[in-house]
Amino acid sequence: MKKTFYSLLLLIAFSLLIANRADAKIKLPGIFGDNMVLQQQAQDKLWGWAGANAMVNVTTGWDHKAYHTKADAQGNWKITVSAPKAGGPYQIAFNDGSPLTLKNVMIGEVWFCSGQSNMEMALRGNSSPILNAAEIILNADNPQLRLCTFHTANSLTPLTDVQAQWNESTSETARNFSAIAYQFGAILQKKLHVPVGLIVSSVGGTMIESWMSKGSLAAFPEVKVPPTILDTVKQPWKLPTALFNGMVAPVLGFNVKGIIWYQGESNRHEPQLYGRLFPVMVADWRKQWGLGDIPFYYVQIAPFGSTDKTRSGPLLREAQLKGMDAIPNSGMASTMDVGMEKFIHYMNKTLPAQRLAYWALGKTYGIKGINYLAPAYKSMEVSGDKITVTFNNAPYLTTYEKPSLTLFEVAGADKVFHPAKATIKANQVVLQSDKVSAPIAVRYAFKEYVMAELYNNDGIPASSFRTDNWDDVR
Repeated sequence: MKKTFYSLLLLIAFSLLIANRADAKIKLPGIFGDNMVLQQQAQDKLWGWAGANAMVNVTTGWDHKAYHTKADAQGNWKITVSAPKAGGPYQIAFNDGSPLTLKNVMIGEVWFCSGQSNMEMALRGNSSPILNAAEIILNADNPQLRLCTFHTANSLTPLTDVQAQWNESTSETARNFSAIAYQFGAILQKKLHVPVGLIVSSVGGTMIESWMSKGSLAAFPEVKVPPTILDTVKQPWKLPTALFNGMVAPVLGFNVKGIIWYQGESNRHEPQLYGRLFPVMVADWRKQWGLGDIPFYYVQIAPFGSTDKTRSGPLLREAQLKGMDAIPNSGMASTMDVGMEKFIHYMNKTLPAQRLAYWALGKTYGIKGINYLAPAYKSMEVSGDKITVTFNNAPYLTTYEKPSLTLFEVAGADKVFHPAKATIKANQVVLQSDKVSAPIAVRYAFKEYVMAELYNNDGIPASSFRTDNWDDVR
């Protein structure tokens, strides 16, 4: 009996030893895997877990250089490798006594793509279809384009890992990937002739506060950061900090070229607060990423709905328009011509993807000949009952042969706006209304749902805007 007892103890001890050795095997977070892309010509960080105080050896296939580091007492380790110019595929070998090899790794350009449902919406569509999706999916086979989507993760404390998988772009993998991110990346890959990696971290129906860290929200007492328990919360992804902690914090060390962002619909009823939160979020992400003022390009929410009389939509678009002045190295893609009155998930995801790509290719990569700037209000001059509005970024303005401009309004000292007759003269629009003898303010497309009428010759539509700052915008 005693012999059997000691044999059982030895068996348990041996099993625990085997389990501990198994647990000590090198482990990588979800952001690292076969088929991934690392940022070219950069110092790229790799990290993970191993046995306590274990020696970790990493060998990079592009130069066969060996790197060594020691895990800490908890098994955490991190190492920095030098990535060459774009190329691949390569392997990366890890060893702490047990080998692990990542295969089919590319070196190229990496972009982080985040936001809510219009970023999340896959090429396959949902209750709303994606325009030309069948053709886009048909032509999606491209081993130089790599796709990674994070699973939704909510936390009120920063996590260290995400559930994700990298895939080569094929008709099957692209079908389930973000329509905007995919088309953005496909344009970059075709123009740059290098591998492109896209990381999508997005959740529908979320407010910007969910994507912000606790520290960045400290200056906003009106935003209540919840305690650290999510057990009883039905929609935890809507809580402030929950998605930053779950879907941004775990990958802050991963080197990226830039960020594209599409979010704002859920904040449309608090446009003033959004205008204050947005630049703080971007500054905090950049600081925590540690890559300086990396490019941050975002999509303006599209016109939608006509029953809301608060003008929350145009006010949120206004806050986003002003974001370009508040956020260094940023740019906004206008969507004034793709919105749908009854569907917030509009079909045409191609135009915003193209306009994001124009920003990246023209501004970040410096390719000549690509205009990414929309017509933007510069100044106005009053002469009698006429106002002449001058625009930047448009040597010539156009309606694309639409017979007349119908979205301009003017107001006098009574602050009552009336439709104005509008005449284009090169980069100016001359406005006049029989009901306003002494105009002092102008608005363009300042309504919930409109379709763009004013473009520059590159086909980029002007954002809705106003020259007044009156609190009552009705």
